Amino acid sequence: MLMIPTDNSQTLAQLKVAADSAARAIPPVWPLASSVAVNPYLGQTGLTLAETAALMARVSGTPTTMPRSWYREKLASGAITQGDLAAALAASPHAGKPGSLAALLAAVGQDPAPIKAVPTVADLAARATGIDWPGIIAERFGAWAGGYFDQGQALWAAPRGKGAYAAWQAVASHDLTPEIVGLTGFGSFVADAPERAAEALASAVTGLQLPTAALETYFHSLLVTLGGWAHVARYELWQAELAGKSDETITDFLTIRLLWEQALLARYGAQIGQSWLATIAAHEEPVAPNADQIIDTILQEAAERAGQAALAKTLTSKLPGQERQPPVLQAAFCIDVRSEVFRRALESLDRRIQTLGFAGFFGLTASHQRFASDVAEHRLPVLLNAGLTSRTGGEGAAHARHTARAARAWGRFKLAAVSSFAFVEAAGPIYIGKLLKDALGLKANPVPRDPKPFADPAPDAATRVGMAATILSSMSLTTDFAPLVLLAGHGANVVNNPHASGLHCGACGGYSGEVNARLLAGLLNDPEVRAGLIDKGIVIPETTLFVAALHDTTTDAVTLYTEDQPSAVHRNAIAQAQQWLAAAAVLTRSERALRLPRANGDASVIKRSRDWSETRAEWALAGCKAFIAAPRMRTCGRSLEGRAFLHDYVWRRDESFGVLELIMTAPVVVASWISLQYYGSSVAPQLFGGGNKLLHNVVGGIGVIEGNGGLLRAGLPWQSVHDGHKLMHEPLRLSVCIEAPREAMAAVLEKHAGVRALFDNKWLHLFAIDDEGQLAWRYAGDLRWEAVAGTAPAEAAAEMAI
Repeated sequence: MLMIPTDNSQTLAQLKVAADSAARAIPPVWPLASSVAVNPYLGQTGLTLAETAALMARVSGTPTTMPRSWYREKLASGAITQGDLAAALAASPHAGKPGSLAALLAAVGQDPAPIKAVPTVADLAARATGIDWPGIIAERFGAWAGGYFDQGQALWAAPRGKGAYAAWQAVASHDLTPEIVGLTGFGSFVADAPERAAEALASAVTGLQLPTAALETYFHSLLVTLGGWAHVARYELWQAELAGKSDETITDFLTIRLLWEQALLARYGAQIGQSWLATIAAHEEPVAPNADQIIDTILQEAAERAGQAALAKTLTSKLPGQERQPPVLQAAFCIDVRSEVFRRALESLDRRIQTLGFAGFFGLTASHQRFASDVAEHRLPVLLNAGLTSRTGGEGAAHARHTARAARAWGRFKLAAVSSFAFVEAAGPIYIGKLLKDALGLKANPVPRDPKPFADPAPDAATRVGMAATILSSMSLTTDFAPLVLLAGHGANVVNNPHASGLHCGACGGYSGEVNARLLAGLLNDPEVRAGLIDKGIVIPETTLFVAALHDTTTDAVTLYTEDQPSAVHRNAIAQAQQWLAAAAVLTRSERALRLPRANGDASVIKRSRDWSETRAEWALAGCKAFIAAPRMRTCGRSLEGRAFLHDYVWRRDESFGVLELIMTAPVVVASWISLQYYGSSVAPQLFGGGNKLLHNVVGGIGVIEGNGGLLRAGLPWQSVHDGHKLMHEPLRLSVCIEAPREAMAAVLEKHAGVRALFDNKWLHLFAIDDEGQLAWRYAGDLRWEAVAGTAPAEAAAEMAI
């Protein structure tokens, strides 16, 4: 009999705390229809990168930094200097770091030992029997979860009247696969398990004889083995808590996985008992980084410091002839890094063109119903709840609904088990033309052209004026309005891409940004709103027209929604703007073509959006490395290579620093999710990546699997970060550069503990830009700042003299 030391003082409350902690260590994933970037280390923001490396090594056997050879190559090429290494070594807070630069350099030349996760019972049973129990669990769990979470893809959907645990228990108790493979009596074991998930979890913990100290990281490791399905369950909890509720799905998943462990230990305990004792002992140990993990995180920071030095050089480079003239055209784009290239191209055409950067939802947290649709699309950051509802009206909505329903019925008829084979034989030949047209990329994708959207119910006049004033102040656009102001949301136009929504606007919840832009244009063109803004010190000239636009980031075509507010007076200005936008698109595509595989110029970039076989229609946000909130003059004319989020901000107009607080707690956090998703998908693709696009199959309408079953893959596909020869995303944690007083930024951090943790633990780097446009101060953690070497600000010199 297996005898494992345990304490018997565990209560349901203690187990719930451990299970909840493990659940929050898992990042959420949004469904394919509205997928957004997620920080895969969301549950570890209270840890340093080295501490996270120790945790992830234990629970998943995956790294949190690049292979050491990657850093060696950068050192050899001079991309990382010894000065970068010395600075990163000095900044490391870990006691186990190398004692000198020489010791660090010696360590760089040696590869660390391979990372191995602490094994689960399923791993131990597989080693003992030669049966792939982890693979079997993944396949059986995935087959059930795909039906349980189905969002309309399945013709026969699984019932959702029960919780996840009860629904699984009803299915698994009749599943003969585990018994056929060798787990005798599994169906009876599941059927006899407690009906309530909490009691089943407690029973499994008792059966596994787990001590309290081992629970948290062991639970975490089990959830990791469920791959993207655990992420979906974490999303259910996220959405519930956003609405002020709760959800037990992820805890149910943990219980299910524990029952598999309990059954396997009961079956193979005699063979794996001693190994299981070692597993428990390993999980009881405190999580602490070893020497190699500390060294690798020092090397990672050295790479980031090298990138920061290059950015600082770009920002302070002298550019002749950059004086701007009073604007005849202003264009506000999303801060998305893809707009940096287009903004630079557009401004280069005429000194009377001014561009601005602002979060792409344009300050409107709209839950929107599209034309003839009942679906509420939350076109807002996923961190927020909807603040208003909007819809698209227009004639023909009823007819469009009937047409859509008929199309859905026809689609189900084509796919149904009884009719599908007869359908292919009878109707297949008429699809030849369509197949050829699509395969040859001859079919153009339509631009979103719904009728004009409107808020329903409409806010009262005072609320609308307040909204307009807040948004314009946040954009630092309260004076000097041009005759024509474009509000450009963005979206991506691609085919045959399950992850298409991930190319849309993250600030709009994974949807394209034209709805928010059109709503804001309508608000700012409203005479009643303009009259009310005067009392708030914002005077918009009668001659100024706001026009919504949509920037297609795949083709760089820009669509103007001029029909929303026709204006004969602005006809010539709009025509001129369209010429400039078309010319800027050519320049942008030509620059982007230099990075895209097999692209050979402007025209080839456009074709990629219609190519069924193209796995890299665009690079999206690959390469992102900086967030800059400052006046446009700091970055205007300087090439940031499409790698920087650019938010216009003039701190002297921000009297109470409310805009600064908004920037640091919303756009910066969203940008960190994007940056860290690309980081995680690059350094740990097996855990946080989406796998190979060529093998993807959509399951349940919520995500993708590789092949015909198994675990859901969350994160970015490999083709989104790698061109087939090398990484196209350089995995660097984001550098946030803000032109504002350090005291004001420190006050924001002191007020928002979650944001402060991101900077204190260096998931983000924070810099203060001085009046000369230099990265003059670096945030050193614990609300402290240090002068950046080489800038020698006068204030820093005075402080050091004292």
